[in-house]
Amino acid sequence: MRLLLVEDDEVIARELLLRWRSRGWTVVVCHSLQGAGQAFARMSADQGLEILVLDLGMPDGDGLAWLEELRQHDRLTPVIILTARDRVADRVAGLKGGADDYLVKPFDPEELDARIEALQRRGGRNRSVALRYGPIAWIREEGSAYVDSQRLDLMPREFEVLGLLISRAPRMLAKRALVDALAERNLDVGDGAAEVYVSRLRRKLANSGTTIRTLRGFGYVLELVDSSHPA
Repeated sequence: MRLLLVEDDEVIARELLLRWRSRGWTVVVCHSLQGAGQAFARMSADQGLEILVLDLGMPDGDGLAWLEELRQHDRLTPVIILTARDRVADRVAGLKGGADDYLVKPFDPEELDARIEALQRRGGRNRSVALRYGPIAWIREEGSAYVDSQRLDLMPREFEVLGLLISRAPRMLAKRALVDALAERNLDVGDGAAEVYVSRLRRKLANSGTTIRTLRGFGYVLELVDSSHPA
């Protein structure tokens, strides 16, 4: 399990950090929303974020407003709100604002662990996200890819090319590695055809916050061009 904990109470944060690390979970703790945004982008770029645990009363802003902004370009990461706001109206606002679950302080750590594990299982069943980069989710089991919540209309070879690019992003995918990988998938694609598929895919990613940059003689790089989308 790989978690991002956004919590300004240092006692709670430290107790949860020690508890979760003792279970073998990887945990990054942030005490501000600014730090949370940076950590979220970094962990997402490494496909290393499974659950976000978010407090709402942060020193540099409102966690719910931050979550609503996050959900504009990331609809997939499971989020559980952990807060002292205990009114029904607060719970409704949190769930409508993008949270998958809501737990009120004071809380039982075992219940929190159980809710986190349930979110992880639910995310695996319902989303089956194999790869993600910025606003793009690439789902092998569905044979589909999404920009935010909008499904991309991709041909099978374009889908495979996108998966290979995401698996390397933000690093370069060598052109020869692309051709060889497609050959391993029983797709007979030469250098010229690979360029065609990359070109088509680049057009379909227009206005997505990403682009495919060609490094002449070397390969291709999937890059973020919109800073509002976390990597």
